Amino acid sequence: MNALISRNSLFDDFFRDVAPGFFIKPLHGDTLPPPAQIKVDVKENDGSYTVQAEIPGVAKDDIQVSLDGGTVTLRAEVKQEDSKSEGDKLLRSERYYGAVSRSFQLPQDVDEAKAKAKYDNGILTLTLPKKSGGGAQRLAIE
Repeated sequence: MNALISRNSLFDDFFRDVAPGFFIKPLHGDTLPPPAQIKVDVKENDGSYTVQAEIPGVAKDDIQVSLDGGTVTLRAEVKQEDSKSEGDKLLRSERYYGAVSRSFQLPQDVDEAKAKAKYDNGILTLTLPKKSGGGAQRLAIE
């Protein structure tokens, strides 16, 4: 086995050691984490939810947040291409593209019109106000 510690699972290490040429990994930096590994913290107070998601190495413009009632969907894309300088002879060109998304359900619907998102130093922070009047309503019987 490899003496270096990696972020991959034991299953990935096994296949890399048994058949090292079978799986091809991108040459550019780290790949995006699998959806289950996007670390998300959800906090609740009286009027809103605060969601913090770790999405490092992704440009702000490549992150999408969708709200549908109480369902929050996070999506991130990474596109990396080699650049060619003037006068250089291109011998090999490698490109990498990756996308990951994750959805989760909040206990109460969110007021989409008042929701806010901020991305700073790899941390996406969402402030999601609860929709007022989201409880059960009693109908008058005629």
